[in-house]
Amino acid sequence: MKTLALIAHDGKKADMVAFATFNREKLSGYRLIATATTGKLLVEKVGLEVERLLSGPYGGDAQIAARVAQGEVHGVFFFVDPLDKHPHDPDIQTLLRVCNVHNVPLATNVATADLIISTEAL
Repeated sequence: MKTLALIAHDGKKADMVAFATFNREKLSGYRLIATATTGKLLVEKVGLEVERLLSGPYGGDAQIAARVAQGEVHGVFFFVDPLDKHPHDPDIQTLLRVCNVHNVPLATNVATADLIISTEAL
């Protein structure tokens, strides 16, 4: 079973819950990992089974980047809020860079995630 990482900045968590609710059946076919708060929402609001890592600012983004680099994650849906500052921006940039280095599909918004999940490219 392929692993999909799900992350959403605070300003995009509602978008992630809506996306996951709409795509619940498809997402349930993946092993899901997420940062702490995003994972909690996906479990409580959508009913998905999710391995929860640390919160992004506490190293969760870095944990996911490490798993991407080790070949354990096959896709990342990271709904980024481009209008807000993030104290853990270096970890965010590392995750994005690692996805690009290892050619792992990366969606930073709902439109791209919709395209990836609808084509079952993972």
